[in-house]
Amino acid sequence: MAAANGARRVWVGQNGLLSTPAVSAVIRGRVGADGSKATGAFILTASHNPGGPHEDFGIKYNMENGGPAPEGITNKIYENTKTIKEYLIADLPNVDIAVTGVTNFSGPEGQFDVEVFDSATDYVELMKSIFDFESIRKLLTSPRFSFCYDALHGVAGAYAKRIFVEELGAQESSLLNCVPKEDFGGGHPDPNLTYAKELVARMGLGKSNSDVEPPEFGAAADGDADRNMILGKRFFVTPSDSVAIIAANAVEAIPYFSAGLKGVARSMPTSAALDVVAKHLNLKFFEVPTGWKFFGNLMDAGLCSICGEESFGTGSDHIREKDGIWAVLAWLSILAYMNKENLGGGNLVTVEDIVCKHWATYGRHYYTRYDYENVDASAAKELMAHLVQLQSSLGEVNEIVKGIQSDVSKVAHADEFEYKDPVDGSTSSHQGIRYLFEDGSRLVFRLSGTGSEGATIRLYIEQYEKDPSKTGRDSQEALAPLVEVAVKLSKMQEFTGRSAPTVIT
Repeated sequence: MAAANGARRVWVGQNGLLSTPAVSAVIRGRVGADGSKATGAFILTASHNPGGPHEDFGIKYNMENGGPAPEGITNKIYENTKTIKEYLIADLPNVDIAVTGVTNFSGPEGQFDVEVFDSATDYVELMKSIFDFESIRKLLTSPRFSFCYDALHGVAGAYAKRIFVEELGAQESSLLNCVPKEDFGGGHPDPNLTYAKELVARMGLGKSNSDVEPPEFGAAADGDADRNMILGKRFFVTPSDSVAIIAANAVEAIPYFSAGLKGVARSMPTSAALDVVAKHLNLKFFEVPTGWKFFGNLMDAGLCSICGEESFGTGSDHIREKDGIWAVLAWLSILAYMNKENLGGGNLVTVEDIVCKHWATYGRHYYTRYDYENVDASAAKELMAHLVQLQSSLGEVNEIVKGIQSDVSKVAHADEFEYKDPVDGSTSSHQGIRYLFEDGSRLVFRLSGTGSEGATIRLYIEQYEKDPSKTGRDSQEALAPLVEVAVKLSKMQEFTGRSAPTVIT
């Protein structure tokens, strides 16, 4: 198709495997055998959804900056799909994409080249330019430190052995499910406590208590390797805390940021933990709608260095996509920095220690997300319309809230989140329904549509606690009153028929 439509050359990752972050890195940094650069890329992906012949499959286009195409482009592409009458295809022999090298053809529009390149090399070199691999290697090869990485049979497996084992010296036995499979081994490659069952059990967070001592650090990736989950021994790090902790420690622990951060950003549903760090460190801060393209605009304008979203996406301005392996290397860098004097003896600073110290300094944002998956789309829309209608009278809202939980703070503000992009001036409306409480607590409701069946209602619940003596509670216990308010205020069961969420994060 490319040849028939006049493209001069196509680059393909070896075996057709490239992670989404690696695609972004390749667009931005790779120079072809003939000195060429990429103007964009097509990514064939199921993202973090189940994949295979009978499951999800998507085509994503990334622009010349390495980031996802903005809505102005994707809308035009969609309009074209409604009028297309024919497509062109050239009769060319197959190229063996298992073998690196350049194949030249005489296409209908002139010379046409297909270059198959090593999928990992460009990305690995980029990671080595960002992090101190020698200091991470000392950590991973220390007999006092143990590590586990689960690729959930996604594309991250193509990078895990190269980076963690060959470059950083981890044991190959520390890699779980690192053989990429087209159907992800029948699993759901979403790195959370529900779907990454094997890793969760190995890290001591499963329902059964094993006698085997869990590793010090664990992490998981999604199908296209742009999402990540970070775990300590018997300890879960929320994505909202993760990006805040990376930002708070980046200048000291990660060479790429040694000259300082330009700014930080988070998606609106993500907890305000990053806001507190930004204020403390006097950094520019941005709250954007969900969607990595909003971060990309800020990065292209030099306004943002580190960003993240609660849906297990974390990244920086090294590329224009979220980057799961980058996040793991960032955490390993922080652990290596905190333990540089401890690897020979003394108590190791653990993941839990780092998080608890962060809470003591900045306060804790108790946070949870309830996902109601495959809800009838019309019922989901009715629920959202009900929540918007309620916002017209805060007095009525507060009466309802007090009737549900008398000790919950008052609602001070309620709206539908709207964002005006400081770079291009565009406005994004209807980005989520917010109820903001006087004590800093928040309830956020969003409809999500990346799956292929029904609608997903996402409910985000957050409560800020500054008192260091109260930051050690179980999050579900601490948030129980707000959860009850959210479920009853939204009439979740009445509209959806669901008495419980599909996934709690």
